[in-house]
Amino acid sequence: MSDFTYSVDADGVATFTWDVPGKSMNVMTREAFARVSEMVDTALADPAVKGIIVTSGKKDFAGGMDLNVLARIREEAGDSPAPALFDFTMSGHHILRKLERAGMDAKTLKGGKPVVCAIPGTCAGIGTEIALACHRRIMADNPKAKIGLPEILVGLFPGGGGTTRFSRMVGAMAAAPVLLEGKMLEPAKARAAGLIDEVVPAGDLLARAKEWVLSATDADIVKPWDQKGWKMPGGAPYHPAGFMTFVGANAMVLGKTQGVYPAAKALLGAVYEGALVPFDTALTIEARWFTSVLMDPSSSAMIRSLFLNKEALEKGANRPDVADQTVKKLGILGAGMMGAGIAYVSANAGIEVVLIDAKQEAADKGKTHAEGILDKGMKRGKVSAEKKAEVLGRISATTDYAALAGCDLIVEAVFEDMGVKAEVTAKAEAAIPETAIFATNTSTLPISDLARASKRPGQFIGIHFFSPVDRMMLVEIIRGRETGDVAVAKALDFVRQLRKTPIVVNDARFFYANRCIIPYINEGIRMVAEGVEPALIENAAKLLGFPLGPLQLVDETSIDLGVKIARATRAAMGDAYPDGAVDAVLFAMADKGRLGRKSAAGFYAYDDKGGRLGLWDELSGLWPVAETQPDLPEVQHRLMMAQVLEAVRALEEGVLEDIREGDVGAILGWGFAPWSGGPFSWLDILGPEKAVAICDGLEKAHGARFAAPTLLREVAAKGQTFYGRFGSAAKAA
Repeated sequence: MSDFTYSVDADGVATFTWDVPGKSMNVMTREAFARVSEMVDTALADPAVKGIIVTSGKKDFAGGMDLNVLARIREEAGDSPAPALFDFTMSGHHILRKLERAGMDAKTLKGGKPVVCAIPGTCAGIGTEIALACHRRIMADNPKAKIGLPEILVGLFPGGGGTTRFSRMVGAMAAAPVLLEGKMLEPAKARAAGLIDEVVPAGDLLARAKEWVLSATDADIVKPWDQKGWKMPGGAPYHPAGFMTFVGANAMVLGKTQGVYPAAKALLGAVYEGALVPFDTALTIEARWFTSVLMDPSSSAMIRSLFLNKEALEKGANRPDVADQTVKKLGILGAGMMGAGIAYVSANAGIEVVLIDAKQEAADKGKTHAEGILDKGMKRGKVSAEKKAEVLGRISATTDYAALAGCDLIVEAVFEDMGVKAEVTAKAEAAIPETAIFATNTSTLPISDLARASKRPGQFIGIHFFSPVDRMMLVEIIRGRETGDVAVAKALDFVRQLRKTPIVVNDARFFYANRCIIPYINEGIRMVAEGVEPALIENAAKLLGFPLGPLQLVDETSIDLGVKIARATRAAMGDAYPDGAVDAVLFAMADKGRLGRKSAAGFYAYDDKGGRLGLWDELSGLWPVAETQPDLPEVQHRLMMAQVLEAVRALEEGVLEDIREGDVGAILGWGFAPWSGGPFSWLDILGPEKAVAICDGLEKAHGARFAAPTLLREVAAKGQTFYGRFGSAAKAA
């Protein structure tokens, strides 16, 4: 069965209906694009056809290109994939250009057939590029629908003509939020931005599309850039206004990307160069830039981690082969910020929730937290009063453990205290069914130790949410020594219900995410103690693409939490504890009451509204800045290797079993340099041999924490890469 069907009604209106069998969202494949080309030829050759409607048989229009297609083209091409990728891109341009020209005479621009895109719901990527090639775009007034070109978010840019068409439609500056930021817009905002022409009631969509087709004139279907005398909105690059636009755009791109995201630079190059030449030449320029991005190791790594690997994990790539474990009734122990956040996202996903705390006031406050999130959604027009009532109606706030009867999953989210956790575990297990799974939401305490309080350790598991729960997409699932497959499947199915991304790791202190985050923070603090300029530390991190420098990150997570973790780790490790120099700084800050953003005082200074003002001036008085400062690469290598080596050790020790989870977890969990594709992808881009050389230099200068793990040395010595040795393709082989 074809992804596209073709039909012609009695009035001579042909309809191309996109409806990929067996999928909830349409995605474009090579075969489907070829079918589009055939349908265009058929419609243009048929004198009975007066015009074309392109629409979807699903509630949404399209989710974009199937990026597996690009991976297959690369594989099929062998050692020289660039020509094949360029040819594929150009073939797409030819098909959409044929649709756009619609059979009109090349000289008179008359005789073409009108083409309208009727968009019922969300439209992204190649779907939007198809719409832009049509002569008119009409979208249903669907509050859940959005349209845009989000390719930049996965390391690409719109290479199916979207960059050239949209920038020529509205001008480079007006196109920037859609192209450079990947913003997806709801129908009304999309119309204001020029992405679509009309918004109509959903029930009128196809009727209005047909009405337009039958009334369209020759002038209605000629694109501006095909008309004589067309000029770039906002000015071409050598026009005074256009010159300033492109100077500003270049500065904006550099400011936002710090020069580490190749797709943004390539996009700007395609727009700039394309604006200097005729439209068809501009499409060729766009294809060349797009191919260069596809060949860039950074973009390849981003596509692999943020699309292919992420999608595989969300679909259950590492799920045990057991029956469906969909959660029907959830019990949450502890109604603090974390428990309340889990309650909200669960109820919002349609799950019945029992939220328990020691005092009714605290339980009610947890439910109020969910209400506050919904109220914000209502102010933005994202949530209706009915939706709010529906979600809150699923949350029952109580102190009574008997209310947990019938729960098939419990998530404990009380204080990070072994005794408190053991107490609530026993209380809950006395009330829940024998088959229920018990999960603890802890960020530091070993799952196997916590499971000792359970009568059913095989049904005990860790589910580590990141804060704030409603915004953070990663969930870390931790398998204890006795955790069974059903518990793992339950946790994975629960995360899937929440539409978040799971990784599964084995039990160890700090698990995976915190194991890597803490050394990053500690390395930044250690450099403060050494006299490294704090601004150098923070900016070195940001120039690597990290959203927060280590000092800002510890302020956000709170310094007293760092003190608590340090004390617990010191107690557990004894003489082997390696971070005394860090504690000297951290404890001194805490003693001064500088606990981070929550106290409006930390490594940064804050105004009376909690706004960050800049690094605290008195840091240099406590830890004087050294006269000689390290160079930027050394600081960056310290910050990167502090995290990356822990990721390698986690794989070496079996905490991580799949490097895909290591890379996806790093990017989604703490914002690890997204341009790199994650720690293992970064090592492959850098080259394991070079990574070992950097480690040897850092170890000599700064100590054993930078010693290259045996696994890294082995991969380097054998001339391997991590994805070559441990990637899914290598495992399959």
